[in-house]
Amino acid sequence: MAQFSHIIFDLDGTLTDNTLGIKNSLKYALEQMQVDGYHENILDTFIGPPLQWGFSTQFGMNERDTKLAVDYFREYYGEHGWHQNDPYDGIMELLAELDAQGKRMYVATAKLEKYANKIIEHFEMDRYIIQVKGADYHAKKATKNKIIADVLTMQQLVPSKEIVMVGDTVYDIEGGNENEISTIAVGYGFGKEEDLRATNPDYFVEDVDELFELLTL
Repeated sequence: MAQFSHIIFDLDGTLTDNTLGIKNSLKYALEQMQVDGYHENILDTFIGPPLQWGFSTQFGMNERDTKLAVDYFREYYGEHGWHQNDPYDGIMELLAELDAQGKRMYVATAKLEKYANKIIEHFEMDRYIIQVKGADYHAKKATKNKIIADVLTMQQLVPSKEIVMVGDTVYDIEGGNENEISTIAVGYGFGKEEDLRATNPDYFVEDVDELFELLTL
């Protein structure tokens, strides 16, 4: 069975449900960009990938407009959106138990790092999380593959199956696979089960209870 000594968590859709904060920030950004008439379901596609991808791919914005939209998003998010957020039921108990077992825990997120840190501190997860690694302002390190690699490098960890990436999107699982560590796909976040399974994660869990059982063995 699985025995993990180091656990890297995604943030949105894995530790916390930030749907409201992200969608409200997107609505504000699109309003400022005078974009309307879109179906609200399209906002779901922004959760997980870098913002730049969403604005350029889903709305066809050029580089200048994409940067402006991202700035508007962060304007709202920095003041309101980051705390329109809640940990999933059972997550705090999971982190406490893993800490008690001596597990080393980290966060790797495509979210801007300063916001990720604010969220982790707000919910007092910083009692358990050793390092939070996110995107820089220009998204130069926004790919999940690179962010996970940065955590491994900064923590002087040699890739092994005792290190696991836990996340709810294909970017998390692909990033873990590319860095040659174990992967756990969670089905309670924002990713689709069929997409997640197609990336061949080592494990798939339906809810936080199953994740608890797997990680605390």
